[in-house]
Amino acid sequence: MTSHDETSKQYYDEFSKQYDARRGGREPGGYHDLVDDLEVDTVRRYGAGKRVLEVGCGTGLLLQRFAEFASKATGIDLSEGMLAKAKARGLDALLASATALPFESASFDVACSFKVLAHIPAIDEALAEMARVVAPRGYVIAEFYNPYSLRYLAKRIAGARSVGNNLDESAVFTRFDTPSDAARRAPRGTRLIARRGIRIVTPAAFALRVPLLAPALRTLEHTLVDSPMANLAGFFVAIYQKDA
Repeated sequence: MTSHDETSKQYYDEFSKQYDARRGGREPGGYHDLVDDLEVDTVRRYGAGKRVLEVGCGTGLLLQRFAEFASKATGIDLSEGMLAKAKARGLDALLASATALPFESASFDVACSFKVLAHIPAIDEALAEMARVVAPRGYVIAEFYNPYSLRYLAKRIAGARSVGNNLDESAVFTRFDTPSDAARRAPRGTRLIARRGIRIVTPAAFALRVPLLAPALRTLEHTLVDSPMANLAGFFVAIYQKDA
């Protein structure tokens, strides 16, 4: 395990203690639920009735929802703390690194990753592994942190968020890739076929707790997800299809 993996594991083991606190309908305004809904909808488009792998499944909130429409839903994560909660949900989740997936080639129809690739220095290796385990004509769904976004600006202003035990977001490597970068990062043997934008007009989570503003923001996020404004989303999602 690399020093980066060790640091990430420590951070996410600590984060796992509070990760679900504002998710799954627990947060007023539902910022995280809005983001999760759009991510789940993306995977449903390509993975309904198919074999889905989530790289970096965390506590299993998304994976649990994938299992509702996939023929098989499997997750991997580097954090034992996160995995303990995923397994407590009865999910098929394994301890593994994104850059060394413990699966045979062509084991899945869809490999997806949300809010994880941005924290992997060897991102191209992770993307290559995702492409390897996907069958021909299958899909790699990869979410990037976009510097051309309101979210990036808000992060720069707010600074690193603490997760407890003297750990904050600065403890973990974080990268930002533009939509053009995401296109260039298409794994060998795949091509970019679609893109989606999540958190395009929402400046910060608190905005979804403002009574008159929240409904408009939710409507706009759902309306603009597939529009050209995806290029301005905080979370830019690239969908690559593997060659036949």
